[in-house]
This record gives sequence, structure tokens and C-alpha cells, in this order.
Amino acid sequence: MKFFSFLEEKLFFLFFQTFFIGIITLFLSLLSVPKISIVLFILFYLTYILLYLASSFYKIIKKENRIKQQLLLLEEKYIIAEVLEKPKELENQIYYEVLQKACKAMNDKITHLEKEQEEYQEYIESFAHEIKTPILVIALEIESKKEENLREDIRKIESLVEQMLYYARMKTTEKDYFIKKLNLEEVIHSCLLNYKEYLLKQKISLEVTNTNKTIYTDEKWLTFILSQILQNAIKYQNKEKKKIKINAEEQEHSCMLTIEDNGSGIKEKNLSRIFDAGFTGDNRKNVQATGMGLYLAKKLCEKLGLTLKVTSKENKYTKVELGFPKGKMHNLNEE
Repeated sequence: MKFFSFLEEKLFFLFFQTFFIGIITLFLSLLSVPKISIVLFILFYLTYILLYLASSFYKIIKKENRIKQQLLLLEEKYIIAEVLEKPKELENQIYYEVLQKACKAMNDKITHLEKEQEEYQEYIESFAHEIKTPILVIALEIESKKEENLREDIRKIESLVEQMLYYARMKTTEKDYFIKKLNLEEVIHSCLLNYKEYLLKQKISLEVTNTNKTIYTDEKWLTFILSQILQNAIKYQNKEKKKIKINAEEQEHSCMLTIEDNGSGIKEKNLSRIFDAGFTGDNRKNVQATGMGLYLAKKLCEKLGLTLKVTSKENKYTKVELGFPKGKMHNLNEE
């Protein structure tokens, strides 16, 4: 069947050769060339055509077998385009280029998925490691009946579990959020109540100003983002007089929320890496951290259309700016 398929592709070639033989035969007849010579010419030419077709078909079969063998030896079949020779025929070059682009797109997709899977695995392992400590502490505190510390460690477990849950749901954020009108001050107040005990225990001075603003976003996801920012602001305090300032400012195209602490800050060389999954920084190694808080916050901000920027100076401050873009809904509300 393959040979007949090959002949179907050569129909134009066969038609042209048949036409050519007919013209030459007519021309030789008009020149009174002996019939035996004409017959010998025709037989010779047909033999040449058959040999040419057989040779071409053999080359195609040989190339096909070589490609199949290369594919068979490849462990990752989707990189076949990288080992194939570029064909000389123009039509085949087009298919070759299309195959290369398709394989590249597949390689990029697989690389992206492998990276995501690696990050997910690292996070689960980190979570499993981090969750052991508060569980062990709880077990010890139950024995010694230290209820205050017990509540704090339970809160740590809740925070870690919530973080893992949001990470697991992050890929389906579009199906899980609801944009609505919110009062920024109310969301911040609700979030701060969850950290009341920490703020009091560490004697952190809290200054909240000008936050009575209208924003449009998902309340649940925003609460989680704010929680990750506040956790860091509380966690990395190292001064005698601890402060956290929260302020909001109306800008032309957005409402900008700023959360600033006077804690340990971030080394300049680490600033570009703070949104990387699992990054905790070499100046924070003594503090329990999964390195996933800002990573998740950044990813969720991107999905919600919010901006997230961090500036810091080591041993001075860390400032987080969360931007809520204004749109048509804001204009309608103002009218």
C-alpha cells in the first residue's frame, strides 16, 4: 500500500513522462527512425523511470525507518524535532518548521508543568516539616497545661493549613473568587483582629490611618493576602520599640495600601527573590518560615489584577504596597 501511495504522489510526474515519451516517439517516427530503435528508446526510458521511482521510494523508506528508530531510542519523544535532519525539499521544510514549533511549545509547557510540580512538592514537604513543631509543642503544653501558648500554636497550625489550602486552590482561582464592593478599613480591621494576641504579646505599636476607602476585589482572597503581609510584619520584628504603620492613599488610577514595619528588613541582594517559592532569606534563618507567604500573595494579586511591591532596607524597615486599580465601578459609585 505504501508504494501505491507513493505512486499517487507521483501522478503528475508519471503523466509528464508519458507525455514526453509520446512526443519523442512521434518526433522519431517523423524522422523515419527505425521502429526497433524507437522501441529500444522507449524501453530504456521506462527502465530509467522505474529505477528512479524505486530509488526514490527506497530513500523514503530508509529515511522513515531511521526516524522511527530515532523515535524508538528517544526516552522523551516530544524532542524528536531536535534530532531530525532538516529536509532539502521545500514542502518538507515547511512541515519540519511546523513540527519544531509544535515540539518547542510542548517542551515549554512540560518545563512549566515540571517546575510547578517541583514547587508544589517542595511546599508540601516544607509544610509537613513545619507542622511538626507546633504539633509537638501542643503535645507538651497539654501536659503542662499552658493554655495561652496552646492557643498560639493552634493559630500557627491554622495559618499553615490555610496557606497550603490556598496554594492548592491557586490554579482554580478564576472559579473561586467573587469581585464585589468592599470597605478597605473593615477588611483590615477584621484581619487585624486575628493577630490581636500576637500584637499585644510582642507589644507592637499599631498605627492605622486613612483606610476608609472603597475598593473592588474578592474579600476572601484579599484577607489571605493581607494576612501573609501582616504575618511577616509581625514575625520579623527585632527592635525594642516595634511599630507597624498601615495607610491608604487615593491615586489617579488606583488606591494604594501601604503596610510598613520597622523590623529586620531585607538585604538588598535578596529583594529580587522575595516572591520566589520557598525563599526565606539568609538573614531570617532563625525564624520558622515556609517562604511561601509572599509567593502566594504575589500570585493571587496577579490573578485578581492587583499590584504588589516591596521595598526594604536591612535593619531599618520593610514597606509593602498593595495597589487596587480603579475602574468603571469606582466612577459609578462616585457619581
